Amino acid sequence: MPVMSQSSPCLWTRLPQSSQSPCDRYKHACCSYDGDVYILGGRENSCLKDFWRYSVVCNEWTELSCAGDAAPEELEEHSMVAHEGFLYVFGGMLDSAYTMWRSPLWVFDIAKKKWVHCKGKTSSPQTQMPTNRKGHSAVVIGSSMLVYGGFVDMKGSSQEFWSLDFDTMAWSLLTGCQEGSVGPGPRHSHSAMAHQSCMYLFGGLKGLREQRDFWRWNSSSHTWSSLKTKSGPSRLMGHSAVAYRDSMLLFGGGESQNSPNNCLWRYSFTSQSWGQVATLPGSNPPDRIHHCCAGLGPSYKSNTSSLCSSPGLQPRLQEGKPKPFKNKCYPAPLTFLGSEGAIELETFSPDKCYGSKTLRDVSELDNSKESSTGKDAQRIGNCLTFENKALRKQWSYTEEELFDQEDGDISQHLPDLLLVLGGKPCTRHRPISMWQMTLTDC
Repeated sequence: MPVMSQSSPCLWTRLPQSSQSPCDRYKHACCSYDGDVYILGGRENSCLKDFWRYSVVCNEWTELSCAGDAAPEELEEHSMVAHEGFLYVFGGMLDSAYTMWRSPLWVFDIAKKKWVHCKGKTSSPQTQMPTNRKGHSAVVIGSSMLVYGGFVDMKGSSQEFWSLDFDTMAWSLLTGCQEGSVGPGPRHSHSAMAHQSCMYLFGGLKGLREQRDFWRWNSSSHTWSSLKTKSGPSRLMGHSAVAYRDSMLLFGGGESQNSPNNCLWRYSFTSQSWGQVATLPGSNPPDRIHHCCAGLGPSYKSNTSSLCSSPGLQPRLQEGKPKPFKNKCYPAPLTFLGSEGAIELETFSPDKCYGSKTLRDVSELDNSKESSTGKDAQRIGNCLTFENKALRKQWSYTEEELFDQEDGDISQHLPDLLLVLGGKPCTRHRPISMWQMTLTDC
């Protein structure tokens, strides 16, 4: 029996999308950068190549260009990571006789809003590079993208472990992935995430068999370690994992393509133990497989630059500068729950966006010990507010602060939340399925 987490429960909220949004899909790729979420491709009834950006603050989708000779084609089971103003997409091409001769890497310049040719800073020709694959994983550690495994056409599950240096755009095959060496071995449809200078890999398919093993790659010593625990998730494939504070959150997936689950697990790097996160009454997470997860807010911003970072270390705001999102969480009597245990889910519904004239009086929201005074108190009346009535967690953001930020990083001031986008079961000809998960341990 799995051991239940001792941490606080979470709240799940469905976020209905308008017609101006991507269609529902699975086997797509997504990542977050600077407060926005990007999704690319995937599969509905056929393979897709559309490219979208979601503004979390405005709850608004914008379709981006995916045209030009530097842009990718239709992709599925590919990867996408963000690093210093660029998105890096790898793999996922539909296999053909020409696939093995083409580079399955594409780069998107976020500031210029266009796809660019990925030429390295070195003049020497690339002697080795990975071929096209699907269902692999990609994480960023330091100034490199680490790509593990994947399903390679005609070869099956791969155990190749590649590193792409963002500075030189040169590929290198990492040691410790040879036949017979200690490590996960051939793998696809697994999850991987980065924490400090390590990559953590869980489950996936080894050939046709689902796995539940858990591995850590140390990028400093270039060694694999098997992490054996008494409890934890069952055999999984098609799941997702993200970094959250000093832990890893793992959601969804299933023991087969046709058995998606809705379990949320949390692995603590401090205690090296698993716990299943409970949900609040009336809050039902969706069953999902081959979905994408994107974490937003400072607690989801993992430090992958060194080993020296203290566990749970959070980015600090400048002294004396008001925090754009007033983020408070405190117990609330469940008097708003109906006799049938219904829950009012208004977790993330902005009342005002950049150009909106609609204002909301939120003066009653900021009455705690952190209540603003003077100039800040005046500014709170003209702000964007997100309220979670089940948790009594409230966030507010002024329009002035949205545009005038000295640190230039909106993501540092967003409330902590996890978005789950798409996945199977998939509804054809409908807007993409979106759910928000909020943890109460703030």
